[in-house]
Amino acid sequence: MPQTRELANSIAVVTGSSRGIGRQIAVELASAGASVVVHAGQDARAAAETSRQVQAEGVQSLVVVADLAHLPAHEALIEQAWNWQGGVDIWVNNAGADVLTGEHRRQTFEERLDRLWRVDVRAAIRLSRQVGAKMVERGSGVILNIGWDGAERGMAGETAELFAAAKGAVMAFTRSLAQSLAPPVRVNCLALGWIKTAWGESTSEYWQQRARRESLVGRWGEPSDVAQAARFLVSPAAAFITGQVIPVNGGFRNSTGQGERR
Repeated sequence: MPQTRELANSIAVVTGSSRGIGRQIAVELASAGASVVVHAGQDARAAAETSRQVQAEGVQSLVVVADLAHLPAHEALIEQAWNWQGGVDIWVNNAGADVLTGEHRRQTFEERLDRLWRVDVRAAIRLSRQVGAKMVERGSGVILNIGWDGAERGMAGETAELFAAAKGAVMAFTRSLAQSLAPPVRVNCLALGWIKTAWGESTSEYWQQRARRESLVGRWGEPSDVAQAARFLVSPAAAFITGQVIPVNGGFRNSTGQGERR
């Protein structure tokens, strides 16, 4: 049975949507009928490819490049997104600092913590509060944040400590912001488990096995799994759901007490 266009005539913003999970969310919302603002921190070419895929779903798209590690970029992104079609109905804070691959993985703990704080935490908080205030004025809106399922149960290791601090803050903030913006604006968070992004594609056999072992469904999650959950939560079908942190992890199985291993 074909899916409906339940988000027709909606304007959605997906931060960090130049690739990976963000791209999948952007295209999924487009397939539901939403026009999408595609955001990238730096990679305009990758964002343009996401925008092309969005437009292939028969909707409009705008590309905005803004490095959310810097405060002025927050206001610039909001202004461009809001002015594009005269408002925003859906805002997804997916942007996150990559401290697992590339140049940043070799930085010190403090340097990586600072980057996660600026992109994953501070940007999500500031964008949510400013956009949320505008949505309240309009009388409706949905904000969706991205967290990590391990932040609530804990996991050993330096990287886990970093993400627990950052994503735990986002998850706690979600619950409070939902109360501040209710009733016209809904705010929820997806707490992701083992999702196969760029790191998951190249990581060691230990992590490959552990990811499958710790999911009750016995596999890695895919970006499409996250995107479909996001589509539901921002849709009218989830109109009675707010202030929730919802795991997208295939059902967690505590199969090991061990922390990081390479």
